[in-house]
Amino acid sequence: MNKKQKINISILAFFMLLFSVGFQANNDVEIKDPNKDKILIYVLKNILTRGHFVVKDMNDDFSEKVYKNFIDGLDPSKRYFTQEDLKEFSKYKYEIDNQLLKDDVSFYNLVYGRFSEKIKDAKLYYADILAKPFNFNKKEVIDVDYDKVPFAKNENELIDYWRKQLKLSTLSRIQDKLEKQNSKLKKDKKYKTKSFKELEKEARAEVLKNMNELYLRIEELEHEDWFSTFLNSVVGAFDPHTTYMAPRTKERFDQDMSGKLEGIGARLVKKGIYTEIFELVSGGPAWKQGELEAGDIILEVAQGDKEPLDIVGMRLDDAIKFIKGKKGTEVRLTVKKKLDGSTKIISIIRDVVELEETFVKSTIVEKNGKKYGLIDLPRFYIDFSDSNARDSAKDMEKEIERLKEENVAGLLIDLRNNGGGSLKTAIEIAGLFITEGPIVQVKYRGQDPIVKNDVDPKMQWDGSVVILVNELSASASEIFAAAMQDYGRAVIIGGNQTYGKGTVQSVIPINNFYPKFEDDLGAIKMTIQKFYRVNGGSTQIEGVYSDIAMPDRYSYMKFGERDLEGALTWDKVPQAKYTRTNSYENFSEVVNNSKERIANNPKFNLINDYAKWLKQNQDNTSFSLNFKEFSNHSKQQENSAKKYKSAFDYKSNLSFNSPKYELPLLKKDSILEQKREDWHKNLSKDVYVAEALNVLSELKLKNNRQIVKN
Repeated sequence: MNKKQKINISILAFFMLLFSVGFQANNDVEIKDPNKDKILIYVLKNILTRGHFVVKDMNDDFSEKVYKNFIDGLDPSKRYFTQEDLKEFSKYKYEIDNQLLKDDVSFYNLVYGRFSEKIKDAKLYYADILAKPFNFNKKEVIDVDYDKVPFAKNENELIDYWRKQLKLSTLSRIQDKLEKQNSKLKKDKKYKTKSFKELEKEARAEVLKNMNELYLRIEELEHEDWFSTFLNSVVGAFDPHTTYMAPRTKERFDQDMSGKLEGIGARLVKKGIYTEIFELVSGGPAWKQGELEAGDIILEVAQGDKEPLDIVGMRLDDAIKFIKGKKGTEVRLTVKKKLDGSTKIISIIRDVVELEETFVKSTIVEKNGKKYGLIDLPRFYIDFSDSNARDSAKDMEKEIERLKEENVAGLLIDLRNNGGGSLKTAIEIAGLFITEGPIVQVKYRGQDPIVKNDVDPKMQWDGSVVILVNELSASASEIFAAAMQDYGRAVIIGGNQTYGKGTVQSVIPINNFYPKFEDDLGAIKMTIQKFYRVNGGSTQIEGVYSDIAMPDRYSYMKFGERDLEGALTWDKVPQAKYTRTNSYENFSEVVNNSKERIANNPKFNLINDYAKWLKQNQDNTSFSLNFKEFSNHSKQQENSAKKYKSAFDYKSNLSFNSPKYELPLLKKDSILEQKREDWHKNLSKDVYVAEALNVLSELKLKNNRQIVKN
């Protein structure tokens, strides 16, 4: 039995234990009231207390956290509850743990019941407030840092909170309208301007329209949606990445992870009471059929030749359920065409739709007479239900092979904004750059760390590697980047440090624990492990520090795992036994050269100043509601912003081109061709890519690489 098999058996044993200990709901234990809400509470509390990485007692501290999480989750802007409401709610502040142990949802029922009443009141509040002009001569301020702002003392003060928030929204719109009006007047002296009174009336009407649309969406939410908020207040008390996923949320999660779905291949948006086509997915069934266009409105949906269903006024999630469907089935859409307003029935045969932007893509750039490959890896995707489906590791291997055929001299791998995904594919991708050895260590609570190895002796790419990251590179991205850094296989360049998410979540269907229940109970995404670098340190909180740090807009912001309430702490485990490659003969020289270029580059210095300015604005949460003061502040901000307008204006002399294998595909697909053109254009204007390519072009591989055993 090899190590990989042993690890799989260990994980299987853990889950078998989790399933068996304390989960006899389908055999011995019967819930007296088989109510769905109570079943969810019963199962979740047992899963969490037995399987979560952190041992957490359901005590008064836990109760207080759930109490705060739920109220903040329902009312983050302090628009609904008053201190009088909180006084009534507070009798449960230290009782929620006891209620949960009894599968009791009294606290939820009380708070949600009151919240439902407040939603009805809110529609009256904002309609009355927006019915008459605001007094913009009055000197008053609003603080939009709602974590600091106390709840309103009573209903009268609550209405005043509403007034200030709506006044700020209106004021912002007036300011915007005046700026546009002045801009037009400069171009055309005969342009007919509107008075402040007219603009104020228009602005209030627009705010009212937005509020009506917001509450239309709120009214579409069902009990399941609000109860999910409560359940997430409970599970979130364990750590920020443990979440309850209602059935619809779980479906979207699976789609994101696999990068594909079954349907017509169209992105939909809600516009008032209508469902509108926002965009067609390149290569999808609707795109191939050719009649559906962006901007078309779907009025009715029929399954084949069955009676059509009117979806006007239907919530978007429900409309999508009827439009999506199994591969090979027919859907007939009654559509109002954007161009001429005519009504047309369009028949589409559903198919598997691949979301192209999810997948690995590459491009080739020439620099100093050599070709280099840039691979964009947007996330570590996988289809857990189909082992034969494409995943990020298979695609990465294929993309590298294609680039090797074009004789590229080095690889730049772009992990910016890659929030992670599959641990399995992260390990396999790291294995493409070493012969074999440990990639990451994972640890269950109370157990010794398990070393996850690359067991394939083949090295897919033995050339130079630079990995580009930023503060949004997280989880699986950090596993891959950390392994490459620890092995000395790549230069890590980008933000000062990556996101810092060093925990592993497992998605567990709740019906597995209560199979008697016929309805879909959703799933829990639960933190079951922490992962550690092969050098023993966790990436939790710390992330991966870049070998070469470049200033960006996030440099001084509160950002990352370290700023999340309840995030697990950093720690370390013993170092794994691994062989460091030390691939480059001039690593330190290249890093120092790049740091010097960045320090002396006016563009990066300006970006650094811009980041400081953004941080200053982030900390300033108070706004004057006096028009003159607000306007003066806006002008000051506008003048300050002008200084940084050119911060990201950059044009390199680099030209990016699709690899040869992709050229025939682009000829057949104009949408894909346009996307690639846009991507290449953006890359040529990307100062971070330009510096990363400078580093890649300077790296020199050792002829006889020094091996350092750790």
